[in-house]
Amino acid sequence: MTRREANATLLAGAALAAMPGVALAQTTRALPAPRKDAGKPLMQSLQLRRSTREFSPRALPPQVLSEVLWAAYGVNRPSGDRTAPYWRHIMVVDVYAAMADGVWLYDPKAHALIPHLAGDIRAQTGQQDFVGAAPLNLVYVVHGERMTDIASEERRLYGSVDAAFAGQNVYLYCASEGLATVFRGAVDTAKLGRAMRLEDGQFVTFAQTVGYPPA
Repeated sequence: MTRREANATLLAGAALAAMPGVALAQTTRALPAPRKDAGKPLMQSLQLRRSTREFSPRALPPQVLSEVLWAAYGVNRPSGDRTAPYWRHIMVVDVYAAMADGVWLYDPKAHALIPHLAGDIRAQTGQQDFVGAAPLNLVYVVHGERMTDIASEERRLYGSVDAAFAGQNVYLYCASEGLATVFRGAVDTAKLGRAMRLEDGQFVTFAQTVGYPPA
């Protein structure tokens, strides 16, 4: 590398560091393996499934965070297929975890969290007060550009269905483990997408708050 190239690299790094919200110091966070024998039987979980709008600020342990994300969209077969079904066998959903220490992208294949943004944007993931204090807000983001054979106005519908499947998996896990959750459409999706610095073709469908019930 020449001195000019080195200087250009340093300047680019400094400019990136000056941008608010960009995660530089964080590294990929490996998650514990999900416990496949955890929780209650399915019918009991269905009986207990409900939405909650009151949350404790108590942080989720790594094991619980791992299992929430795996339930949503984890790999459950050697083929790489997921715990939730998806449209025409094309994976268009990304699951982001908005927490106090930033926004993380869930990598199902590695079962790990990849840093996406530094800074706490939980309050921007919804219009209710509780979203800013709950420990975890999942944001379901769709790659509309991957749906090349349907009209652009239909992509949000199909992507939202895929996201809802993942959200229901989280509901059942939370019911089984005594956690609180609510799946939220009351989101300014365009504003949240800008805050998350999504790429062209990506859009937010829903958000889902996860945590413990208040004491």
